[in-house]
Amino acid sequence: MAADPLLTLSASLGAALKARGWMLALAESCTGGMAAQAITAIPGSSAWFDRGFVTYSNAAKMELLEVPPATLEQTGAVSEQTAQAMALGALRHSHANIAGAITGIAGPEGGTVEKPVGTVCFGWACHDGRVLTATHQFQGDRDAIRKQSVITLLDRLVEFAI
Repeated sequence: MAADPLLTLSASLGAALKARGWMLALAESCTGGMAAQAITAIPGSSAWFDRGFVTYSNAAKMELLEVPPATLEQTGAVSEQTAQAMALGALRHSHANIAGAITGIAGPEGGTVEKPVGTVCFGWACHDGRVLTATHQFQGDRDAIRKQSVITLLDRLVEFAI
């Protein structure tokens, strides 16, 4: 049986964070805690994982992560601006050195012409001031879109942490 890519990436991320003495925070919307689940499946992850925020609603994004209401109104919950605000909010409201955020449309409903099902926006932020955002268009069913989203988030976090 092939290794689970979520667990493989989580273990790699953990090794990189532990080597630096860094802590991680996550902010998840469409993945509903799937990234945090993969992280906490790794034994010893408490040494490098501080916390995760599952902010599925706009109210949760504003209340827990201080995503500005204007950002949500002007660009929507599924936007790089919102993903960036989520990542920065996760840094502010944790003891983490690095944070990642996911917000998107996993389907099967909820897509539009401008933002079809499979549109997922990411934000990564580091205490040293580095911030990165990206948007990906994933294919497949809801589960496949969510898994691809977590893999993308973790892969870039590994790059940030090295």
